Amino acid sequence: MNQVREFEGTVDELKTLFGDRAAGGETMVLNLGPQHPSTHGVLRLMLELDGEEVVRCRPDIGFLHTGIEKNMEAKTFLKALVMTDRMDYLNNLGNNLTYCLAVEKLCGIDVPERAQVIRVLCAELQRISSHLVWLGTSAMDLNASSILIYCFRDRERLLDIFELIGGQRMMTSYVRPGGVWRDLPEEFVPAVEAFLEYLPGKLADYERLLTRNPLFLRRTVDVGIIAADEALARGMTGASLRGSGVNFDVRRAAPYCGYEHYDFDVPLEDGCDVYARYRVRMREFHQSMRIISQALARLQPGAVMTDDRRFAPPPRSALGRSMEALIHHFKYWTEGFTAPQGEVYQPTESPRGELGCYLVGDGGAQPARVHFRTPSFHNLQSLAHMSEGHLVADLVAIIGSIDIVLGDVDR
Repeated sequence: MNQVREFEGTVDELKTLFGDRAAGGETMVLNLGPQHPSTHGVLRLMLELDGEEVVRCRPDIGFLHTGIEKNMEAKTFLKALVMTDRMDYLNNLGNNLTYCLAVEKLCGIDVPERAQVIRVLCAELQRISSHLVWLGTSAMDLNASSILIYCFRDRERLLDIFELIGGQRMMTSYVRPGGVWRDLPEEFVPAVEAFLEYLPGKLADYERLLTRNPLFLRRTVDVGIIAADEALARGMTGASLRGSGVNFDVRRAAPYCGYEHYDFDVPLEDGCDVYARYRVRMREFHQSMRIISQALARLQPGAVMTDDRRFAPPPRSALGRSMEALIHHFKYWTEGFTAPQGEVYQPTESPRGELGCYLVGDGGAQPARVHFRTPSFHNLQSLAHMSEGHLVADLVAIIGSIDIVLGDVDR
């Protein structure tokens, strides 16, 4: 495993990246990563250190670049959907949703009310699942390793729920243009209700372990400070921005899927540090559960896919008795549907912040341009500012507090 090694470069490269002190040997330049347990993926950090103090931090990304956006442009609007699951692999359903909302905006597709509610349920369950991974891994970075086991235990219950609706635990591609793949199975609502009863007690346990723990406070309070204006200037969003006191949540600012009809609070903290970002996400667990409870109450019988047959497959029951339905089915899945000329941008609130899809149509069945504005990429830009003057051990806590996913950074 390539963990921490000395920087390999010329004197001129050192001067360009870090200045004269590093080039003259007054400070040490090391690589942290790209395969280090504390970098949350294949992230390389080039560090200039004065002893244990971080003088400069330069993130180096691209080790996980997959060309997803360009590959999507080579596929039909339908077939491109499956690639969205592979970007932020902790927000699979949220990635599906963002892309589908952009396709629907471009094509003018109306989505049935039941499908809208199901989408909200999926997005908030996915948010909780992602936050459980964040809580477990960031706590483990600070040597609270038992919490990782507990959080992954709880996440298993959510992955079982996702398997109920999509047939897979993660890469479900369940949200589709025009609605969702299929209606919810009978076991779904009881499983979600049981999870809502189960989780609050576990969250209380985690808060008892961490929130007032003197060691945890020493590692997080006044560490990785970034003021509101600095966070905004660097494009930060999500809990990382709200931990600096900025009240911005896409679900409030630009509601989608009927979020304007749900009653929930946007948690804010003004500490601007690692601890503030922790507090925001812990409160977001409860707000997501609050939204899920309301969505279950709003879940009424109805269609889960648009009735506009240009954008929806025929009912499976019709395939054995209608040649027209069989032809429609074949052409839908092989040729897809065409989208008008135009461009749209659709933002959503992912577990990490604003996830947006920029989509261009040229009248054909393939997107002319696909680009994602991913929160991990923008939030990572703040790492250099937040880490300067702190110890290397603090850097590990700061990385965990901005909750990046490298698949969301590189694409």
